[in-house]
Amino acid sequence: MRILLVEDETSLSAAVAEILRRNRYEVDTAYDGEEAVHFGETGIYDVILLDIMLPGKDGLSVLRQLRKGGIQSSVLLLTAKSEVEDRIAGLDTGADDYLAKPFAMGELMARIRALGRRTGQFTGDILRYGDLELDRNTSELCCGERRVKLGVKEYQTMEMLLTNSRQIITKELFAEKVWGYANEAEYNQVEVYISFLRKKMAYLECDTSIKTIRGRGYKLEEQAI
Repeated sequence: MRILLVEDETSLSAAVAEILRRNRYEVDTAYDGEEAVHFGETGIYDVILLDIMLPGKDGLSVLRQLRKGGIQSSVLLLTAKSEVEDRIAGLDTGADDYLAKPFAMGELMARIRALGRRTGQFTGDILRYGDLELDRNTSELCCGERRVKLGVKEYQTMEMLLTNSRQIITKELFAEKVWGYANEAEYNQVEVYISFLRKKMAYLECDTSIKTIRGRGYKLEEQAI
């Protein structure tokens, strides 16, 4: 899952971003409203954590602009304001949830997981397809008794394949979700990391494979019996 964290308090932003990354979320940070719009309009984020009180353009204005532009990312508002009227304004503007400061990190993580479930991103600690398993706690790819550790980009690429196992995933989508932006350099990286994963799957001796769909992208495929 890719998260955009918009928070102008740099110390708080750094602390929250570090905890999110430790929990294997891909995180980008923005510190003012204009920057938030610039990042948010890419449409690559599953969840946007958006502070209301921002320099330049406030969070509600950012949210209005993103929703007007058709951005469907789940938005969790973060703010020191806790009055009912502010919560109503935020939700009516297009937010999916609301968390008042100061907040406990445990509650923030739980709310992010809840937003993930709403958008189909939550699948549990073990992802499975065919005889292949990905342990989200250890970042290990498993088949039978064999296990192999995945690097960060390998993990994110395999996670996308497993959570979208019935779909063909384009190079563009891999580049946007894993590297942040889609350009020719990232497209080449997708090919490299698919190759890395295929080699590790060969080591695992699994029947599941990554199939190239010419001109379209990649998908997982079980060996026909």
